[in-house]
Amino acid sequence: MAQGDLELVQLTKRYGATVAVDAIDLRVPAGSYCCFLGPSGCGKSSTLRMIAGHESVSGGDIILGAGNITDLAPARRGTAMMFQSYALFPHLMVLDNIAFSLKMKGASKADRYAKARRVMDLVDLGRFETRMPAQLSGGQQQRVALARALVTDPGILLLDEPLSALDPFLRLKVRTELKRLQRELGISFLHVTHGQDEAMALADLVVIMKDGRIEQAGSPQEVFHRPKTAFVARFMGGHNVLTLDGRPVTVRVDRVRLGAGNAEARTLSGEVRGVEYGGATVTVVLAAGEAGEITAVIPEEQFNASPAALGEACRIHWARGEEFALQAA
Repeated sequence: MAQGDLELVQLTKRYGATVAVDAIDLRVPAGSYCCFLGPSGCGKSSTLRMIAGHESVSGGDIILGAGNITDLAPARRGTAMMFQSYALFPHLMVLDNIAFSLKMKGASKADRYAKARRVMDLVDLGRFETRMPAQLSGGQQQRVALARALVTDPGILLLDEPLSALDPFLRLKVRTELKRLQRELGISFLHVTHGQDEAMALADLVVIMKDGRIEQAGSPQEVFHRPKTAFVARFMGGHNVLTLDGRPVTVRVDRVRLGAGNAEARTLSGEVRGVEYGGATVTVVLAAGEAGEITAVIPEEQFNASPAALGEACRIHWARGEEFALQAA
């Protein structure tokens, strides 16, 4: 099993004249849960497939531990990939699906079954070993695909939208299992997703991509509270992206309050364009001239103490320490 930090150095993927991944640099420490996040077509799945060896590299290097794996065959990289479609063999029972890669490596039937059963116990599949894939639920098929990837003892597990086919309740359950497994196994998981909540819940390292480039890489707390660009702020949600003092700035919607602040706060005036009750909170949208449209999410009791109505003039404020300058586009 290849172990160690994963490093991408000027990694590039071109499809003809189209650049899907544009000379990205990234270091993923060993034993990390890393989520690649971004809109469709941003290059995150192409990056994952190059790491797996299922896409050729147009330029740059992939370093795992002390070895350059850029040109190695997938089976020699120390990585394993779990595909979005699961790609189970319909004619093989669960046990044989999981043990298949060991069979291809020449392991004896007794050895491969013993190892497959150990992995099945990790993902709670022991009682399903004689079933065929068509006899399994979507969540059970997902766990078979996961066990089949883990049976090879990879140093890095690569997961391409692994939860997208699951219903919301099952998605939450499997998400918890993935985090537990990653901690127990102590290996790196690289997980591609469209879901911000999924990335925030799972990742030690969040990598946000746009147009083949990395917009920001950092802890969930860093990208949530301190986005570097307007794209990251809008993509993660919960941020106002404003023009203040001639520069682009972000301030979180839950840091904005109604009324005038003290002398050290930033206070703006505008017209109330929206009021939306959300139970514990009330969302107020204010048109604040050149600053732009500002959203405030106010605790219900604070809003009720000093309500705002559609069409009326209103003042809002926040502590200046809550606003952060963004990189210019």
